[in-house]
Amino acid sequence: MARSILHIDLDAFFVAVEQADNPELRGKPVVVGGDPDGRGVVATASYEARVFGVNSGMPLRTAKRLAPHAIFLRGDFAKYGVASRKFHAILSDYTPLIASGGLDEAYLDLTGCDQISGTPIEAAQSMRARIRAELRLAASVGIGTSPMIAKVASNKAKPDGVLEVLPGTEAAFLAPLPLRDLPMLGESTEKRLNQIGITTLGQLARLPDAALEGLLGPHGAVVGKRARGIDLSPVGHDARAKSISREGTFASDVAEPEHLRAVLRGFSESVGADLRRDGRRARTVTLKLRFEDFTTISRSMTPRQPLNSNEAIFETANGLLEKIRAGERRPVRLIGVGVSNFVMDAVQLSLEPVASRKHESLSATFDRVRKKYGTRSLQTGRTAFDRATRDENSVFEKNTGLSSQMH
Repeated sequence: MARSILHIDLDAFFVAVEQADNPELRGKPVVVGGDPDGRGVVATASYEARVFGVNSGMPLRTAKRLAPHAIFLRGDFAKYGVASRKFHAILSDYTPLIASGGLDEAYLDLTGCDQISGTPIEAAQSMRARIRAELRLAASVGIGTSPMIAKVASNKAKPDGVLEVLPGTEAAFLAPLPLRDLPMLGESTEKRLNQIGITTLGQLARLPDAALEGLLGPHGAVVGKRARGIDLSPVGHDARAKSISREGTFASDVAEPEHLRAVLRGFSESVGADLRRDGRRARTVTLKLRFEDFTTISRSMTPRQPLNSNEAIFETANGLLEKIRAGERRPVRLIGVGVSNFVMDAVQLSLEPVASRKHESLSATFDRVRKKYGTRSLQTGRTAFDRATRDENSVFEKNTGLSSQMH
């Protein structure tokens, strides 16, 4: 039996939440991201702003130049989190097999759920109606036999629509689309394929796997299968994020090591809190730096033991920072830290020193105190907090020089 996979995506999510709170913003070019004269980037733009070429990830200064009359908002990520949780709660009424794709999107496996949810089209319309009634938000839905097909379909259904790709029509649906429409096909791969005259997914699908592996490496055959509409990935078996990260852009470039370490410490604590809340440990820590010319580098390290303490994350990230700065001392525009390669929170007995357990105990204490009294009730001397830990009267940006664009 063919699967029934649904991908649902809230349209222009951050902007839509702001418009739901303030209806006067509807129908106007609105950009969420922060100060248009600052160093941040666009988080989300309304469709009215996109008409002028404003897109997510674009520098705010560029957005202002393209749409000087747009309304620029800093954004309220706590408010967006509340809306996201309500959105996912609605989806949970339709199937237990759900994989969150982020705050504003999710995959649902509705295979065999007709008696509960109706046909996939009926389920999609029901979800969209509830989301509009309860959250005052619009959602676009794609339906297909795999997560990949459903994702492409939902993109084509935007804004505020539904598109179903029937079983057996996947390859025909994908064939005329440009390469960039295939999820996880990056810009560098697209350029390489363009060089040999491949510009559509139909052309890509006709290439033999052997030729694709010779051109793209071992992953080439997988790319070919996806271009033909073949995707067997499951939905809902582990819906949790595969990585946790924080990053921020400075209002002005920073060269002072202590300044960088202070922000890195704050990010490490925020990442660690999320990791422990989910009952997991991370095998890999990644540091990301972007310089004044937008050159971006990232370095990763995999310690001998999986970690979850604030101290272990920070020390690993700081070690990577020191290695980079040994040969690269240009001022930093953006800094970020992330963890990945998760395992469940269980530690094997070891004859090695257990100093790390003291750090883990201290981190757990931080979590308890902050949960009861607020994030800023307890901090280390050199901690700089990220947006996820700010309160309304925070002076975080003034103290660290970080712009409003935080992830």
